[in-house]
Amino acid sequence: MTRITRRSAGAAAARTPRMDLPASRSRREFLARSTTLTAGAALAQLGAFSARAAGSADYSALVCVFLFGGNDGNNMIVPLDPQRYGAYAAIRGSGAGGLALPLDSLVPLAPPGGTAAYGLHPQLADLAGVWQSQVGRNLAVVFNVGTLLAPTTKASYASGPLPVNLMSHSDQQLEWMDAVDSGPSRSGWGGRLGEVLAGTGGQIPGVISIAGNAVFAIGDTAQPLAIPAAGSMAAAATGGRLAALVQALGLDRGDAIAAAASDVTSAALRYSSLVNPIVDGNASSIATLFDPAQHPALNSDIARQLGRVARLIEARATLGATRQIFFVSMGGYDTHVNELAVHRTLYAQLGAALKAFFDATVALGVQNQVTTFTMSDFGRTLKPTGGGGSDHAWGNHHLVLGGAVKGGFYGTFPQLALGGPDDFTGEGRWIPTLAVDQYAATLAQWFGVPAASLAPVLPNLSAFTAAPGGTKIGFLG
Repeated sequence: MTRITRRSAGAAAARTPRMDLPASRSRREFLARSTTLTAGAALAQLGAFSARAAGSADYSALVCVFLFGGNDGNNMIVPLDPQRYGAYAAIRGSGAGGLALPLDSLVPLAPPGGTAAYGLHPQLADLAGVWQSQVGRNLAVVFNVGTLLAPTTKASYASGPLPVNLMSHSDQQLEWMDAVDSGPSRSGWGGRLGEVLAGTGGQIPGVISIAGNAVFAIGDTAQPLAIPAAGSMAAAATGGRLAALVQALGLDRGDAIAAAASDVTSAALRYSSLVNPIVDGNASSIATLFDPAQHPALNSDIARQLGRVARLIEARATLGATRQIFFVSMGGYDTHVNELAVHRTLYAQLGAALKAFFDATVALGVQNQVTTFTMSDFGRTLKPTGGGGSDHAWGNHHLVLGGAVKGGFYGTFPQLALGGPDDFTGEGRWIPTLAVDQYAATLAQWFGVPAASLAPVLPNLSAFTAAPGGTKIGFLG
């Protein structure tokens, strides 16, 4: 696997294939930077909250689904026309070690009254029900998105500037999450977006992770609430032990460290008393939509995470929430070998979970107020590797779902040619034609942040104002 090191702006450093993890962005740093208080200790609130009626049309939620490992978008969405499918099939190959999906297995996504130009992986067939749902065409596919410092072409690639350590899992995961591609950041764009709209989570923080530590959800000063995918949020004391604990937390306030620790523990107790009845209670009207006994395909961690998100959205009025940002994730997408078999499992789980979650928003009457979107480390090579897999690449295709989504295809699909105008290594690694910043800005503006106020959230967005797609790609109004 070739890894490309970063060329700093204005510099002319040579590219060096590397297999090591960079010391500046190591796994240790990732964990240190993304520390959140989890099950035993929920985090401090995002400032003063607004108690506006959350059941009103003012409510909005963003749900980020991160596919860890680098999802192979080349097999998630495939062109159906003979010329491009032929190029795809010739490069991906069939038989032992090949990755090409049979044409007749793809799930066509046809526009109203038109012919389908693209088809989904067969295990994502559930999403055809979102493409054309009971409330409209609510699935968008956004082509060739990736981390960029500036609009980049094959001609300009050689002179940079480029993001830090292309094709490194840890670096590219962080850069998708923090949208600061030129170096480390202690916060993510989801957390910073929450800070711009501070306090809209009501009685709990407005940014919530159901997938553990995630830089995406951390603000510059505010921290997210971390909730486990199963079980109670915290093992809180009860009865006399709880009373004694509460009393103890009010003591020794003269020491700053002890006072801060007491505040965190108090917040944990308060949040768990609010959240646990919501995520574990029996009062949810949409619980059956995620019941694996009725829907075996939903017996997955991603379905359990999205089921908890749906319950928290259902309880928005109780919590007093008007804006919420959620982070959920799946692992296993680093498919260097046996990709077809791995995708059969992962995509079946992903498609079923996303469809169930969309159906839950429809049942709750908030489908127009909830937008779900995917992110991943990077795309993968069009050319297979030995063992029926694919290698790390760059630009990738992504899915956006929701009642407010303008269903269709956005961005520019790459030319499927090894060494062609979109391939920077000769193995089918696409130079992104849309930046993470543009993708995030489109979501953030729908969420309620004007373009003029996006600089604190997306500090490099101005580099793409004049680029194709601009600061609002179009898949949301």
